[in-house]
Amino acid sequence: MKKFMEEFKAFALRGNVMDMAIGVMIGSAFSGIVTSLTDNFIYPILYLLTGQATYTLEDAAGFASAFVSSVVNFLIMAFILFCLLKAVNKALSLGKKKEEPAAPTTKVCPYCKSVIPIEATRCAHCTSELPQE
Repeated sequence: MKKFMEEFKAFALRGNVMDMAIGVMIGSAFSGIVTSLTDNFIYPILYLLTGQATYTLEDAAGFASAFVSSVVNFLIMAFILFCLLKAVNKALSLGKKKEEPAAPTTKVCPYCKSVIPIEATRCAHCTSELPQE
């Protein structure tokens, strides 16, 4: 059972699974903005142009308030998801050791400034003998 839980944790916290989950949540929150835009701006404008409805200033303020509310809800959701993902990434990186940088495989010729293999004794570009280090 312990191995199963470790495998599930490795699967669930893998980068692309977390990214997909965040994308789905952001997408559903963004659909609230789109719904609010159509319900509070596009439909009232169409109804006003076709003569199906007339609106007062209070109605217009209510439409704008509802849209702003959905945008604020989206921003709050995005901020919470950002903080959550940042915390998960921090928790995952706690147990890992930092990797040492790889040893260089090239060097620069002191005469012509070309990049050459580190084991070279002569420059392939200017054919100068290189000092041994």
